[in-house]
Amino acid sequence: MRALDQSVANEPINWDELERLVRHTVEEIPEEPMKIIKFSEGYSNHTYLLTIGDWEAVLRRPPFGEIPAKAHDIKREYTILSRLHGFYPLAPKPYFYKDDPNIMERHFYLMEKKQGVVVNDSLPVSYGSSEMAGPKISKGLIDSLIELQQVDFKKANLLEIGKPEGYLERQVHGWIKRYRASKTDEILGVAELENWLIRHMPASPDTTIVHNDFKLNNLVLDPEKAGVVKGVLDWEMATLGDPMTDVGAVLTYWGEAGDPDMGISVVTNQPGFPSRREMAELYAQMSGRDISCIHYYLAFGFYKLAVILQQLHYRWKKGAAMDDRFAALNGPVANLIEMANLARAHKIL
Repeated sequence: MRALDQSVANEPINWDELERLVRHTVEEIPEEPMKIIKFSEGYSNHTYLLTIGDWEAVLRRPPFGEIPAKAHDIKREYTILSRLHGFYPLAPKPYFYKDDPNIMERHFYLMEKKQGVVVNDSLPVSYGSSEMAGPKISKGLIDSLIELQQVDFKKANLLEIGKPEGYLERQVHGWIKRYRASKTDEILGVAELENWLIRHMPASPDTTIVHNDFKLNNLVLDPEKAGVVKGVLDWEMATLGDPMTDVGAVLTYWGEAGDPDMGISVVTNQPGFPSRREMAELYAQMSGRDISCIHYYLAFGFYKLAVILQQLHYRWKKGAAMDDRFAALNGPVANLIEMANLARAHKIL
């Protein structure tokens, strides 16, 4: 008998038809019943763990209910993974994409489950101390980012996933627009920061694949060997553009001891983990890239994270989100704006 997690038992999905499709399409599926557990839901794409014996896979689909016409483009995500996996094995291998109303009302795709651990705010006991694990994890993260940036996106047939020309300019103006659309409180230094981001935009280096959310807790690590990266997750925002924006994202989420509340989980503030400056220098050493404009990308990274949190706070304040954790996010937003201004003044790094 199929085992359904309580979170999926009442969802309008024909699990029988889905199981038949899986067994017909994917090779060497065990005979045991299929089990389904929901990983995540809400305003992002929904993610489910499918287990049949010792075989596991991940199903992704858009949220239920009304969504914007061009949002949650599961087919684009599937296409990226299907072309990228052969050149960058850390990207999960997709099994199939389907748009079948007999199974569910939205399109979806199935991909392999990368086996390992995801580190948020604590380290696996198997890693030992943070002094032992920190340097290994740091190098593994930089290695996996550089490996992605070295992928020949033309050979991978990924030319159509982005428009590199004007990428950084579109990003900066787009995030400023998002902030202004979700503004609630007057925060000191926002206008000056936005003007600086527009006026001091550096010339982008060579074009690479940009993950657009490259951070530690989007990596799947080996459960026993700290620093061995088994997979990179969350490809829905991947595109072509300025590789330094991913470096800025890494440094933004790479919290240090003494940082104010940034509204995110942090493990890198423990002893043994390099500082942001040391991470930037490690990237420069390993990649050979010029990082002379890194303060710009870090300031922009802090600003983007502030906007993400501001949008959540705005939705809570307008009654569109009931999660009370969003109520206090205006504090971290103000902290991040201050950190962005410190970064642009070269007082961080």
